[in-house]
Amino acid sequence: MKRRGLLVRKTLNAAIGVSAMLAAAAGVAFLIWIIYTVVSMGVKELNWSFLIEPTKPYGIPDGGIANAILGTIMITLGAVIIGVPAGLLGGVYLSEFSYNSRLGKTIRFSANVMMGIPSIIVGLFVYTLLVIPTGHFSGFAGAVSLAVIMFPVIIRTTEDMLSMAPNTLRESALALGVPRWKTTLVILFRYVRSGLITGILLAVARVSGETAPLLFTALWSDGWPTSFFSQPTPNLTVTINEYATNSPYEDLHIRAWGAALLITAAILALNIFCRTVFREKR
Repeated sequence: MKRRGLLVRKTLNAAIGVSAMLAAAAGVAFLIWIIYTVVSMGVKELNWSFLIEPTKPYGIPDGGIANAILGTIMITLGAVIIGVPAGLLGGVYLSEFSYNSRLGKTIRFSANVMMGIPSIIVGLFVYTLLVIPTGHFSGFAGAVSLAVIMFPVIIRTTEDMLSMAPNTLRESALALGVPRWKTTLVILFRYVRSGLITGILLAVARVSGETAPLLFTALWSDGWPTSFFSQPTPNLTVTINEYATNSPYEDLHIRAWGAALLITAAILALNIFCRTVFREKR
């Protein structure tokens, strides 16, 4: 095989380096553009009444998004309660009890496939599973749909973090007579807690901006979320969708920008918090 000349190799290397740098710069530029647009449009609506008043139909003054904020917190918290323990236990099973077994490989492959499933498919699945049999939308159905999205992320993160723990920790604990389950939950979890918490928070940040599954499960409401298990529950993402796409009124469009700014700031703050507080110390 004929080797390329030094000049050709250096030129190719420089071209690839410049292309990578331009691609990264383009991504950062688009991100800055999106943030600037959301901030410049959404800051017009930010005021105290916007944060403490519930959503109201067009024509009623002093409309806000307080009920949507509360509903989003309830749905996200429900998703965490449902999805995080299951994901952690699944990751423990794959890493500690079934690493090379056929069942473990099947679960691992299924989790990888689930991570790539569009969120709207998850919403349709939960709609068929919960909404149709019960006959009503609910915040609980929305929480289940978000938990399904969170589950594969947490299970793979847990497995990866536990696989990074040295075997000497396991062997030392087992040699002292510590049960295997206690070795995992008390010793290994403490060793990789930063990675586990980061994975959980990033999974929460990912589902916090989902709209499609909530359209089929939690839907939307102008009222306060008083019936989490039996009535449609207001939330920020569907509120943005309703105000921005299904309303012809400019006032509601501005409210949508305000809600978009709030949820964007929350997700950015959560991501920055994760990467700053729980980063590895070298």
